[in-house]
Amino acid sequence: MRRGWFITFEGNEGCGKSTQIRLLGAALEAVGRRVVSVREPGGTAIGERIRHLLQHAPEGAGLCAEAELLLFAASRAQLVREVIRPALAGGAVVLSDRYLDSTTVYQGVARRLVRAEVALVNGFAVGGTVPDTTLVFDIPAEVGLQRVAARAGAVPDRMEQESAAFYEAVRAGYLELASTDPERVRVIDAMESEPVVERAVRAVLEERCNGLFGN
Repeated sequence: MRRGWFITFEGNEGCGKSTQIRLLGAALEAVGRRVVSVREPGGTAIGERIRHLLQHAPEGAGLCAEAELLLFAASRAQLVREVIRPALAGGAVVLSDRYLDSTTVYQGVARRLVRAEVALVNGFAVGGTVPDTTLVFDIPAEVGLQRVAARAGAVPDRMEQESAAFYEAVRAGYLELASTDPERVRVIDAMESEPVVERAVRAVLEERCNGLFGN
């Protein structure tokens, strides 16, 4: 059995990646693929507890950047070993809403932690489990934050309450990442309509993941 495909989705808040994961998952299941969708932080019982602390618990308000980094890494380490690796070994397509690149950009760029140290923590957490393809959904920070604010009944979490300047740094970090690792990372214009973005995602994956859609 062929090892499965590992595809990660990255981008600023409100960029639409979660919608595209849902659409891609449905398209892949329609051609007979087994799809496992996960999110970060979270995806396991342990990871979901960490997610609550990072995003919603009042205790999380006082997190220093270093503790934040390590909590994200802890959630990721558990997710890799409990869910992602077994799914890939079984031939599934794993679609992850964020992965190690979020830490590279949010903590290493926007939080201004030492990038070499962030890379070391990332490497330890994932243990060599790297995506086949990473899609970065690019959108201006202010537009993404407006989309977040417009969500019906949604209360912004701790990360979503950061400033536009913080998210412009995040955006710049993702674009830098794409320029330095073009073999893995591809930028998608998330300002386009949902169907146009969906077609762009499929075009990239047809190029990068031979046979993914059964052709």
